[in-house]
Amino acid sequence: MQYLIDASVYVFRAYYSMPDDMVDDAGNPINALYGFCRFLGDFMERVQPDHIAVLFDESLRSSFRSEIYPEYKANRDPAPPELKRQFVQCRRFTNALGLMNCGHPGYEADDLIGTLVHSGREEGIPSTIVTRDKDLAQLLSQRDIFWDFAGKGKIKYDQVPDVFGVWPEQIADFLALAGDAVDNIPGVPGVGKKTAAALLKHFGSLEKIYAKLDVVHEVNVRGSKTLGAKLDQHRDAAVLARKLTGIACDAPMDRPKTGLRPIAPDLGAINALFDEAGIGTALRRQAERVSDLR
Repeated sequence: MQYLIDASVYVFRAYYSMPDDMVDDAGNPINALYGFCRFLGDFMERVQPDHIAVLFDESLRSSFRSEIYPEYKANRDPAPPELKRQFVQCRRFTNALGLMNCGHPGYEADDLIGTLVHSGREEGIPSTIVTRDKDLAQLLSQRDIFWDFAGKGKIKYDQVPDVFGVWPEQIADFLALAGDAVDNIPGVPGVGKKTAAALLKHFGSLEKIYAKLDVVHEVNVRGSKTLGAKLDQHRDAAVLARKLTGIACDAPMDRPKTGLRPIAPDLGAINALFDEAGIGTALRRQAERVSDLR
């Protein structure tokens, strides 16, 4: 089993959940750094993975999706300087902990995870995707696991419809139809989540829906009589949205010679980072315990 961590989710979670009065000697916030280091240390102690990668987002504005649709994620404010600074520190900690980590200006962490899931599958290695982002559930096969580490827990392939409303292979189509306000993807106007789920349950995929627009009225949803015409009118919007909601599984990645196997932590580098941030003994001791496990 390989464990693929969607790092940005947990950096943001720490930033917004940890007290913002946690600062270093120069007054710089360290709440995201502290929370992320604790999460990653807890994860390593609990799981002791033989294969792990930690994937980071580098930019909201430079991915290939923004080239396709400039408004993609344009509704999000840029990360404040105090958070950008901590993202760099979180990468430093991850590297010092001996874990393979990667980011790419043209691809999101989702795509890096998708690429590793795909390559792992070719080698017969299943994946556990550690995230809270439903989009990544589209990558699951029968052998893979979606793990909301601090929330819903582990979700297997067969459990995805109960949690997210559709099967993993339908999630990108579902988001293309219903839209995704978080990523500023409009989808098809007038098609909400219930209608999108009903259409996919009836037809199976976005492609099959558009191949059978003449019988869309048979689907038992509100407004079904005019739904076919609505879908036809906004076909281009649905096709565009589908290009945005699908996860790329061919992102270019540099991998260390050790692959996804963790190496011994560099305790000197970790302590130097913690000295800079004014972080005390608890996380240092945790790093030592993780080192002992290697």
